[in-house]
Formats: sequence, structure tokens, C-alpha cells
Amino acid sequence: MNSVPEAYRGVWRRTLLRTANGVDDRRTRALWLQTASVHADLRLPDPLPMTVAGRTRQSGFAGITEVGGDQCQWHRLIDFHPDSGTDVGTMHFVSPDEVHERGLDGSYLEVWQRLPESVGPTHALWLTAAGEPQRQGCLLQAGDCFMFVADRPGPVEQGVPLLSQITGLGADPAEIMLGCELSFGRVAGGSMPWEITLSSLPGRTGRCLLLAPPAGELEQWPEEQLAGLGGYPPADGWQRAPLPQLNMSVQENAP
Repeated sequence: MNSVPEAYRGVWRRTLLRTANGVDDRRTRALWLQTASVHADLRLPDPLPMTVAGRTRQSGFAGITEVGGDQCQWHRLIDFHPDSGTDVGTMHFVSPDEVHERGLDGSYLEVWQRLPESVGPTHALWLTAAGEPQRQGCLLQAGDCFMFVADRPGPVEQGVPLLSQITGLGADPAEIMLGCELSFGRVAGGSMPWEITLSSLPGRTGRCLLLAPPAGELEQWPEEQLAGLGGYPPADGWQRAPLPQLNMSVQENAP
């Protein structure tokens, strides 16, 4: 299994996005949690739109990370926006806790700063829905921070913008389409254990990930504790799965 260097591990908060066409974004709440192999990334507009159409402005994904030299590639296996591709960037560490990511084609600059509370051991669990192996999820931890990610409970059409797919739908089918969960929070540093502080599902913010979290590292958690995770748990629950492996090589050109 590919191992991401220690320098990358933890939770990184984006403080700046600057693009070649003049965008200068300092407001979007963007968080990237990186373990030894698996990443999760959540990006929420500020303020967060509450309308169904407005919520398509948020984004997030999870998958496997590959680092080669000064290039980093994020292979998306779960994605809020269907089939949104793969990211590749050139990384420059200004300090141990600040890294600058640039597009290989020079189209953007992102400045990332590591959260102090995320420094420490990292853990990753990959999940599949019992009876629905195509539906995937993961639970990641870095220091005192965690991120839970789960595929939406219903299918989407690949290559078609999410907004197009929900236009004209009723409220309930649209919520299912928007039901790809990316929830970030604190293990012990919040107002309750495993408190969710940001989520792609607005109703999850302020809740705890699970009511009675077991002791020990994620890799030792009993499967029955994992079964009901999330706002849309599978009918037969989540089950532990091997960490995904890819035949990977960092691309030489931007996607």
C-alpha cells in the first residue's frame, strides 16, 4: 500500500484559493484530512446556502492519495459531485504547518495550514454497505479530528452535473441526491465526544457521530458500532472493508 509521507498527515485548512482567471477566495470553508493512505476533503461556501439548488455549490470527496516527489495526486473514490475527476498538484512546504499547492498548468494556488489539534497518529477505516458493495464510506482520524464520509443512498448519473440531476425533482428525491455525507468534527475537543462541527448534510452539524463511541483505535472498533453511522446508514449497516488499493502513478499533466 502506498504510504503518504508524515509531512502531509493531519488536517489542513485552506486559507486562500487564487486562480489565474482572477478568483481570490478566502471565505470557503475547506478542510483536507490526510492519513497514511486515505484522504477526505470537504468544501462549504460561507454562508452555506440552505436551498436545494444552493447546496450543489458545496463539494467534497474521499479516496487514496499518492505522493511522488513534489507532486500529490488525490484519487477520488467517493465524490459529492459525480465523476468530478482527479486532482494533481505541485506541493511546496513553506513550513511544517503550511503548504502551497499549485496546479500543474498554473491555473490555481491554494494555501493550506495544518490545524494544531490534528497533529498526532492517523487512522483510517474503509466501509462498504452490507449487501450493496458499490456504496462506500470511510471514517478517518488525525489527532483530535475526524471525518466521516458516505456515498449517497441512491444512484446518480456519472458525467452529468448534480444540479441538472436534481432540477425538477421533488424534495425527498432531491435530498437523496444531495445525501453524500462528509462530516468533520472533534473527537474530544468539542462540546460532546465525536461532535460534528461541519457537514455537507446541514442537519448533522452539532450532533455526535455516534452516541456511545467505543474505546481504542478505529481499527479495533466492533463492526456493530460502525453499522449505523451517518445520516443515511445502509439498511443492513456498514461493514469493514480492506483499504482500497490502486495501480497508481502521479500524472505528469494536469487532468
